[in-house]
Parts: sequence; C-alpha cells; structure tokens
Amino acid sequence: MLKGHQTWVFESKPVIIASAAVGGPFEAQGALSEDFDTLHADIWLGQDSFEKAEKKLLEEAAMKAIDKAGLKKDDVQFFLSGDLMNQIISSSFAARTLGIPYLGVFGACSSSMEGLALASLMVDTKFAKNALAAASSHNAAAEKQFRYPTEYGAQKPPYAQWTVTGAGAAVVAPEGEGPRVTAATIGRVVDMGISDPFNMGVAMAPAAVDTIEAHFRDLNIDPSHYDLIATGDLGAVGHRIAGDLLIEHGMKIPKKIFTDCGLLIYREEQPVLAGGSGCACSATVTYGHFMNRMRKRELKRILIVATGALLSPMSYQQKESIPCIAHAVAIEM
Repeated sequence: MLKGHQTWVFESKPVIIASAAVGGPFEAQGALSEDFDTLHADIWLGQDSFEKAEKKLLEEAAMKAIDKAGLKKDDVQFFLSGDLMNQIISSSFAARTLGIPYLGVFGACSSSMEGLALASLMVDTKFAKNALAAASSHNAAAEKQFRYPTEYGAQKPPYAQWTVTGAGAAVVAPEGEGPRVTAATIGRVVDMGISDPFNMGVAMAPAAVDTIEAHFRDLNIDPSHYDLIATGDLGAVGHRIAGDLLIEHGMKIPKKIFTDCGLLIYREEQPVLAGGSGCACSATVTYGHFMNRMRKRELKRILIVATGALLSPMSYQQKESIPCIAHAVAIEM
C-alpha cells in the first residue's frame, strides 16, 4: 500500500527468514568480524581477477542465505542484486551461476535496500513466495574502475572512504521466523553539484536527509519510533553533515540511535580514512550485524537508509556532478 508520496507499507510484513554476510581480509580485521558468516584471507579468493573474486563473494552470500533458510535454489522465485561494476556484471554473472530468475538493480551503494524493498514488495503482493535480495562490492575492483588501481599507490584525501570487500544477501518470505520488513521509502535523485569522486559522503548526505524526512512525513511518525537509524555509507564527514542538515530542517535524531554502516564496520586504527563504503557496506552490516542484534532481541525496530552515488567513470571524465539517492527500509522484530 502506498502511504504518503513515496513510501510503501507492507501489510503482510514479509519476513527475512535468513541472511548472510561474506567478507574479505580487511573486514576480518574489522569491528564486526564476528557477524560475518564467512571471511576470506585472500582478496583474490583464488580467482585471476578482482571482478571474478567479487562474483564469488556474491555467489557465496546468496547460497549461504538460501542454505540458512532451509531452502534450495529452486525454491526461490526471484534474485534481485546490484553492485558497482559497469553493467552490474558481478550480479549478472552470479545470477548465471545461481540459475534463479533475475532482476538486476543499480542504485550504486543504495542497491542493498533497493533490492530488499523490491523483494519485499514482490512477496507482499504475492508475486513471489521467496525472493532473494543481495548486493556486493570489492575494494580493488571498485578502485580500478572509479579511481586508481591499488597497485598505483595513489594518495587519498582524508575525506575519502574504503570500499568494503564483501557481499550480503537475504531471503524474504511471506511467513516464518525472523525480522519483518514493514515499510520502504523510495528516494529521489538529489544533486548538490559535488564533482569530486573521493567526496562520496558529502555528495550523498543531502539525499539521505531527503529520504529520511520523506519517510517520517509519509508515515507521520518521529525518530523515537526506531531503536536505530543507520545510513548506508556516509562515513564520518557525510554522516556529520547529514545530522547537521536534519537539525537545520527541524528534525533532530538522537546520536545514540543515529549511526552509519561505514562507521561501524572497521576499527579506528584501520587506515580507512573517513570510513567504509560500497554496496557491501550496508549489505553486510545489515544482513550480518543488525540482523544478529535483532534476532537476539537487542533491537526491535530499525531503519536502514542505504545511500548511493550515481556516477560513472564516463560521467566523471565529462565533468558531470554526482547525482545521489537513498532508499530506506524499515525492519522490525
């Protein structure tokens, strides 16, 4: 059911019956390492390219989620996935391996919640019984495509972020045990004229604020409704700006419940500059850390606001600014 201007309310409250998070060696050193199902010591995952390694991460997360749900691949009607690679090849090639009917989504780093929102909509409207939502990213693959290959050793500004190597997946079903998806707010594209491809947090912060405000306006609730509100990957700089913008707009979210996946996933001593980023950032933190906390009854209601910078190497070379978007999904236990 549509509520307000841009929010879906899922009357049947689809259930996340299982989820999985897979990461790389840097994530194994991070603050949330215990919440990953699998952690790899080799960033190549035994493959001959970083892109193939990312595909393998996604396949592993998808199969792990399906196995934890007690299902087989044939029990899943649709696979919805996105990533950062050109033409979302990590998702498409993983779909080739899985053999599940596939819908590719691209919202840059917001793809995790875009996929979960669409999967929940399909289950809620009975267009699917079981749907699999996933997203992935790989540090070295993303650096090579959007910035400089890691072998180049280029120095980064302090506001830059570290792309998470990993993948997260969740199986959404009409019934079962687990957290329920109650609503999703679909974001608008917001462009504040930022053109620096290292400055993702600042570029995405206004889009996050726009979606957060729309969510509370459409549902006529306030931030106290949630135990936790997490942006996807704004990092230290973008998250602080988002908080300031919300206050300017008359909405103050208490710091104790307002966080960012990019600030949680790594430790302070790791050289991640402003924090984590990438499609796998919100995907692994949500499908690993937050789902575990919800199943332990440490959290009852959460709002995940995944953020995405919709640039490409081509648009940057043509000196375009960076359009951004954020999608919010409400989950309750």
